[in-house]
Amino acid sequence: MKTFNVPIIYRSPLITAIKQKRKQQDRMKKDFTPTLLDFGALKILLARHFGFCYGVENAIEIAFKTIEENPGKRIFLLSEMIHNPHVNSDLLEKGVQFIMDTSGKQLVPWEALQPDDIVIIPAFGTTLEIEAQLTSLGISPVQYNTTCPFVERVWNKAEQIGEKNYTVIVHGKPGHEETRATFSHSLHNTPTVVVNDMAEARILGEFMTGQRPASDFAGLFKGQYSPGFNVETDLQRVGVVNQTTMLATETQAIADYIKGIIMQQYQLTEATAGERFADTRDTLCYATNDNQSAVNGMLATNADLAIVVGGYNSSNTSHLVELCEEKMPTYFISSEEKILSEKEILHWDFHHKQELHSLHFLPEQTPATIMLTSGASCPDALVEGVIRKLLTFYGLEHKADELADQLMNN
Repeated sequence: MKTFNVPIIYRSPLITAIKQKRKQQDRMKKDFTPTLLDFGALKILLARHFGFCYGVENAIEIAFKTIEENPGKRIFLLSEMIHNPHVNSDLLEKGVQFIMDTSGKQLVPWEALQPDDIVIIPAFGTTLEIEAQLTSLGISPVQYNTTCPFVERVWNKAEQIGEKNYTVIVHGKPGHEETRATFSHSLHNTPTVVVNDMAEARILGEFMTGQRPASDFAGLFKGQYSPGFNVETDLQRVGVVNQTTMLATETQAIADYIKGIIMQQYQLTEATAGERFADTRDTLCYATNDNQSAVNGMLATNADLAIVVGGYNSSNTSHLVELCEEKMPTYFISSEEKILSEKEILHWDFHHKQELHSLHFLPEQTPATIMLTSGASCPDALVEGVIRKLLTFYGLEHKADELADQLMNN
């Protein structure tokens, strides 16, 4: 896979050495057991896969290269480059301006843009409507496009099944930039509806079976369906695609549920299901799959608690938290700065969108065992920062450098 020129401030010699060692031992990526970092009084179980993915590194490389090669020019991002506050803050410090926030609220009016301005499309991609808006202003929407190729793969899949007269059901968060972009691209080819979770998929299923009147659809799926969507005809042939960072098990469950309804409604078998249910396979990106599989592999072992590092508005990170929360106390933090002391930690409750202040989060007994992972938009340097912060509470600060030297010399 291609390597990218990512700023050194996001790199970690320790994490790089650990990842290289695991890659040598498991080139086919079939071993999802965690890496044990045994520091004596502190044991850290580090997930097999975590951190920057292909799409994130590609976006960061393009953004920083664009800044470097265009001194004096006004540079804008449509919205956050990725869902990591540290990376976005670094871009802002370099003079980049955000045109919108993550919800789509306009921060810089379109009329303020000029044809010689540079506008970078973030990794999530953007809608066809915004592309047209940029073109009308004399700004090319493709010249500085960092859309993740795995997101584009979903668009292509939606287009392919749309051309065969299947309606597209998108499993995604309706307000997320990526889902808004996928929805826009899909609705130009075929009727499209977004379901946020299994609960909404079940409601959609009730429309498919006639258990709910079609007149209820507009209110229940407001803002989540394409113009002219006909509940009575557009749900007879369907296919499911997803926002690339959703929980893999939930996407599969939704696809299986919808397929089951279709098969029952039209008396189809597995052999004939394709007549009305498109085979979309899994449209999650490789990193989402790997990171979630790595967390599941990590959870097969025992630990006192889990720490997940990443941006609080990061979808892929929140799903890692969700997996960990099912098994043990879990703390979702954006960096080591949230670990205030060996007794206090600030952490994000993504269910209620609030930061919590918890006491006595570390176990009193030793050795303490902590599971650690991060989202696909989180720099490895932040993960190393968490490891070093934890080591200070046990008087083991020197152990991080010793381990890095040992790994690099072996």
